[in-house]
Amino acid sequence: MIEGKSVLAIIPARGGSKGLPRKNIRKLAGKPLIAWTIEEAKKSKYIDRLILSSDDVEIISVARAYGCEVPFVRPRELAGDDTPGIAPVLHAIEVLSETYDYVVLLQPTSPLREAGDIDGCIERCISESRFSCVTVSKADQSPYWMYIVNSDNSIAPIIKSTNYIRRQDLPEVYVLNGAVYVANVAWLKKNKRFVYEETVALIMPENRAVDIDAEEDFIRAQKYLEV
Repeated sequence: MIEGKSVLAIIPARGGSKGLPRKNIRKLAGKPLIAWTIEEAKKSKYIDRLILSSDDVEIISVARAYGCEVPFVRPRELAGDDTPGIAPVLHAIEVLSETYDYVVLLQPTSPLREAGDIDGCIERCISESRFSCVTVSKADQSPYWMYIVNSDNSIAPIIKSTNYIRRQDLPEVYVLNGAVYVANVAWLKKNKRFVYEETVALIMPENRAVDIDAEEDFIRAQKYLEV
C-alpha cells in the first residue's frame, strides 16, 4: 500500500509459446524464468497482493513453489496466441472478490527488472497524480533516420520534414521495454489499455530491460546475470 492506495500485481504466464516453447519455466541462471519476476515483486514496498494468471498446471506449480498466489486458473479462451495482453489483467480484476486502487502488470519475460523499477512506477503514479506509468528504455536506432521501402524500391522517411543531419542533433527516443506497467484500476477498466495520452514513463537502463522473446535474448540475459 502507498498513501492509503492498495496495489495488486499480476504476472501473466500462459502455457503456449511459439517462439520459445515453455519459456516461462525455462531455467535462467539456475532458476525458472518466472521466478525472477516473482522474487523481485515480493521485494516491492507497495504491492499488497501478488498473483499469477495462467492456464498451465506446470507454470502454476512452479509459481506456487516460489511463493506466488494462484487464486484461479485462467480460462483457455484468454490464453491464445491472439489474446490481447490486457485481457488477463481485466479478467483478474473482475474475478477477484477484493478491489484495488492500482494494478501492476509484470511480464515474466523481463527477468532483470528490479523491485526499484516496480516501486518507481508506482511512486510516479501517486506522487504526480498520474493514471498510468510504464517503463521505457533508450532505443537502439532513431526513427528519424528510418525509411519505408516502397514497391518500386524508392524510399520514404517514416518521420517527414525533419532537418536533423548529425546524429548528435537527434532527439533521444525511447521504446516500451515491457518490464513494468502500472495503472489506476478504474481508469484501466475504462480505457482498457495501459498506454494512453495520460501515461507517463519511467526510464530504465538498458541492462535491465531485456525482454526474452528469442534464444539470443536468453543468452543476453544470462550474460548480464553473470557480471
